[in-house]
Amino acid sequence: MKKLLLFVFALFIIQSFQAQKKNIRPFFAGDFKLTFAVNENFTLNPNDDQSFLEPTATFFRLGFGFEFGEKFSLSLHGGYDYHFPYAINAFPTYATARYNIWGDSEEAMFVQFSKGKMWRPSSRFSDGDYHNFGVGWQLESGSRWKPIIKIIYHSKKIKGFEESGNLNSISLGFGFRFL
Repeated sequence: MKKLLLFVFALFIIQSFQAQKKNIRPFFAGDFKLTFAVNENFTLNPNDDQSFLEPTATFFRLGFGFEFGEKFSLSLHGGYDYHFPYAINAFPTYATARYNIWGDSEEAMFVQFSKGKMWRPSSRFSDGDYHNFGVGWQLESGSRWKPIIKIIYHSKKIKGFEESGNLNSISLGFGFRFL
């Protein structure tokens, strides 16, 4: 998988250098994501004050990167994760490859893939691996600040966490990109 990603990255770099118009732009990005789960105590009784969905994790991310043309971008990110049910704090650092399926650098529907390392501040669990895959929509705003909405699948591999060592979740994210 690493060789494939390296090949794709090299292909896009070579293509961007051979293009007549140099269209490489730096950007800064940030987002906030919430993960929800079905509340196990939910009933259809309207008087029990239980909601159907409850938040189970929050993720904060900051990053910077480069757009290569109007379709492809690479970026580096860091952030903070907190999972409420397990009291797990984590600091993921990762690289992201994003491809615009539809649109351009101003407004786009995109897919992204990220891979990196998850650092743990306590000795309760060891450091682990971090992956995510998702789709999103970058909205046109008429300025250099572009709002983004994402749905992301996160996979965290933590040695010693439960039986499988996996902490998987799907989150809804809101963020921005400053071009």
